[in-house]
This record gives sequence, C-alpha cells and structure tokens, in this order.
Amino acid sequence: MPLTFTLMSALRKTNFVFLATLLVIPSQWACGSPRAAQAQSQQAAQQEAPPRKTSRPYTGDLSIFEAADRDDKLQVQRVMDILGVVPGAHVADIGAGSGWFAVRAAKRVGADGVVYAADINPEAVAYINRRVEQEKINNLRTVLASADDPKLPADSLDCVLLLKTYHEVAHPVLLLENLRKSLRVNARVGVIDRNGNGEIMV
Repeated sequence: MPLTFTLMSALRKTNFVFLATLLVIPSQWACGSPRAAQAQSQQAAQQEAPPRKTSRPYTGDLSIFEAADRDDKLQVQRVMDILGVVPGAHVADIGAGSGWFAVRAAKRVGADGVVYAADINPEAVAYINRRVEQEKINNLRTVLASADDPKLPADSLDCVLLLKTYHEVAHPVLLLENLRKSLRVNARVGVIDRNGNGEIMV
C-alpha cells in the first residue's frame, strides 16, 4: 500500500499536507467509508512491525529551536497560510519542543482561537508552560502526549502541524489514527520533515 494512501486511511475527511514537497492531498482522496478507513488503517498499523527507522526524540537544550533565522528558513508565515491558521482557528503543534511554532500560531489565531502544544517530553511541556506564563499567552494549552497518541480533545482541531517530528515517530499510522478523532471536518494536517529516515534534524 503506498505511503500516502496508508496515511490518508487514518485521516477521514481531512486534507493531508506534506509541506516538505508542498503536496496537498484533498479530503475526497481519502477512503470513502469510515469503517473501511478504520479497517485499512488497523491493518496497516499491524503491518508496521518491526518499527521503521527513527531517531530518538530530542531531549537537549530547547533553546536550539529559537534561532533568529528559523522563521525565514522554514517560511512559517507561508506554512500557516497553507494550513489555514487564521483568527479563531483551533491548532495543534505535535512534537512542540520549545513551542516555537505554537507561540507563532497563538499570535495568529488570536483571542478567539486555541493552540495545543503537544509533546512526549515533560521537560518540553514545562518549558512551554514557562513561556506561556512569561509571555502572557492566554490561548496556548500544553498537552503531555504519548508516543502514539497526541491526546488532544475530540472534534476540536482545524489544523495540525508536525514540525520536524515525523522522523521520530515509530508508528505514524497509529499516531494519525489516534489524531483523527480530534480533527474537525476538512481539517488540515501538515508535515515538515526531510525523508523520515531517522536522521537528526533541527
């Protein structure tokens, strides 16, 4: 089964955006039946053993993600345009690290929007919580996720970004299957990564 089809089987009525190549897969390309999608995604998840090659989740100095030129290098404003990060939107940053993207998204969505910063590293969650308090960001919520489940509220998200996180995910289909329940109709999921082969990236 092709990777894009496998990923789409985990995302019902969702646009999947692989931002490394600016590939947008419309929601109508997804499997037609929710039951079929669920069965196919479960089958795909079972076929994923042994796990694909990944790098270990980053646990070092989180300030490394705050380089002054990162906004330009990653074209963050363009990324938010593509994903639909607009005033009032509900956004998730999975693998949020220092909160670099989450903070920028929180400014974009404004007081009527919400941004969830999810990470499996408790130190990252604590780091972002300190930022929220110091920078007085009222619309940013942190979530301590697990490796295969971002643990986000059901039916709550308009757009999601995995920013240089995908290469750390051993079971991406399972992660996306767990994410699916949090997505609203026509939500967009974006991935910025290189080739997902386990190389360490900043």
